[in-house]
Amino acid sequence: MREKTDCTGGMAISVHFVGKNALPSAASGRPRGRSIARAQQLRIFAPLATLIFAATALAQDTSKAPAARPPEVQSSQPSPVRVVDLKAPDGTILKASYFAAAKPGPGVLLLHQGNRTRHSWDDLAEQLAAAGINTLSLDMRGYGESGGKHQNWPREDTPVKQIWADDIDAAWKYLTSQQGVNGDVIGLGGAGLLGVDNSVLTACRHSTAVKSLVLLSGETFLRGQQFLRQASQLPGLFVVADEDEDPPTEEVMEWIYGISSSPDKRLVHYAGKKAPWKGFEDTGANAGGSHGTDLFKTHPELHGIIVDWFVTTLIKTPGHAPVEPLASASILDQIELPGGVAQVAQLLTKARQKDPKAQLFPEVVVTIMGYNHIAAGEIKLGVEIMKLVVNAYPDSADAYGSLSDAYLADGEKDLARQNAERALALLDSHAAPASSWSDTEERRKLIRDGAQDNLKQLGTPVDH
Repeated sequence: MREKTDCTGGMAISVHFVGKNALPSAASGRPRGRSIARAQQLRIFAPLATLIFAATALAQDTSKAPAARPPEVQSSQPSPVRVVDLKAPDGTILKASYFAAAKPGPGVLLLHQGNRTRHSWDDLAEQLAAAGINTLSLDMRGYGESGGKHQNWPREDTPVKQIWADDIDAAWKYLTSQQGVNGDVIGLGGAGLLGVDNSVLTACRHSTAVKSLVLLSGETFLRGQQFLRQASQLPGLFVVADEDEDPPTEEVMEWIYGISSSPDKRLVHYAGKKAPWKGFEDTGANAGGSHGTDLFKTHPELHGIIVDWFVTTLIKTPGHAPVEPLASASILDQIELPGGVAQVAQLLTKARQKDPKAQLFPEVVVTIMGYNHIAAGEIKLGVEIMKLVVNAYPDSADAYGSLSDAYLADGEKDLARQNAERALALLDSHAAPASSWSDTEERRKLIRDGAQDNLKQLGTPVDH
């Protein structure tokens, strides 16, 4: 049973939610050279999957994270920043900065932490606008240039939280009313206690339109936690550093990441020495450069990571991000249990009844899993796992090539032939990437060579 969160501050309502290794030849038992090469190529990526698991999805667990690649979606020069006055429901004037993209697209609303202002987001906002995302950053009431009285953060629901919600909704209304902004595809970014909790609660109030979250070094409380538990289709990027000057932040962010029920989530965790606690973020404690938007100074690549995340989840595949091993660990475990493949297939079917594009596991990891079982002589299980991959990634030539390998190892020559031909047809069509995780010419050649090799072994003419 999950709690359906009342985002207006009322009590929660209970509702139910159903929630190339040596492959034996079918004829002779001898290793097949092509399958050896293919599995070895995949095994090269097994450590890579682990690296992604440790250094990106779970963690950029290094004091100097690698530079992120630049966003792949770029637009022409955006308009200059526009400083705007927003009127809260009680008449208080709030200051905001609007960074318009040069062409129509999604929007992002950025909320600052308790010891900073909207200007801590300026560099990121400019980059988002350049990538085609209209961006609004807001000075919260009593901060920066906004009017009103500064309020300390209340853990429990109080009138202050409702006032903040009203203020943020005024900013939301402004952002979504701007020409060229797709009000149905909005992302939220929050830093620190003030920004993270308000971002999660804003996503709760506008759950249909919010397609992505970015949360830096903060916390959300009971209502926000309940929402994250039920928001299984909301991608989230969670960022934290060990050196955070409010030390519990690391543990809390990892906890919130775990609470999130979305498989489309990522944790960026900067490793380092624990800092001594000297006060909360809004009490004047010295900033050490490892909390919230201060991370941009010590980890300049973080701008690119966030831009790439929003480009992926708001422009390329709105409301979706590639599934990563850490987020899908329980599913990966379940696949290898007795009856697990069928159970995960059922879960995927149910998930796609709600969202046709839903994914529960990363293609490359489960493909490697299938080859592992085939190499261990558990060929039938390997076939079932490869069939599951094709079911999840039906546009992947790589998935069909791997299934062809599995059928050939099992002596199912007709099925091996059909799947090899399907892999080649997908490659020739160029209708989709070669796989969900790689579309390089080198990868495409490896898939093509493997499928052709299978057809040759089966005595089928190759005309691709």
